[in-house]
Amino acid sequence: MNPFWQNIFRSQGEKNSHVQLTIRQIRIFKNLSKRELTSVENIIHIRKYLIGETIFKVNTPGLGMYIILKGRVSIVGTNNENKQLVFAKLSDGDFFGEVSLIDEANRSATAVASTDCELAAFFRDDLMDIITKAPKTGNKILMNLANVISRRLKHTSDLLSQQRGEYHTEAL
Repeated sequence: MNPFWQNIFRSQGEKNSHVQLTIRQIRIFKNLSKRELTSVENIIHIRKYLIGETIFKVNTPGLGMYIILKGRVSIVGTNNENKQLVFAKLSDGDFFGEVSLIDEANRSATAVASTDCELAAFFRDDLMDIITKAPKTGNKILMNLANVISRRLKHTSDLLSQQRGEYHTEAL
């Protein structure tokens, strides 16, 4: 049996200990108790992608975030002249698409497997279920998510300032 998405913790046990370690190292799941982490791990799903395969496309609905367990992923888009730009090159332990956990807007870029990959997915519907059934855990995840998004926004702001010749040395 080779389902499109499969639960990585219910059926494969010990051989996925590297997956569990990866999930526990993701900032969005920081400060969760062992029990809370286990409940999250029980709803995370895994899928393998082949080199060149599209994980998601720009302007499609964002359903959740992805964690790279093995492999490399490129986040790409196009400029005004329709030329492809690589926004980010990600690898083992990196995650992407986290904004879709709180925002139902369409994707702002395309994600493509740069190598054969193994990804774990955490879907918005699953987060909403956690928020409903275990509000304390849900709030921890949301606060961590807000922290991650805030850091990325500050980093992007600094890059834009540098691009314009401004040097941003203090927090706003």
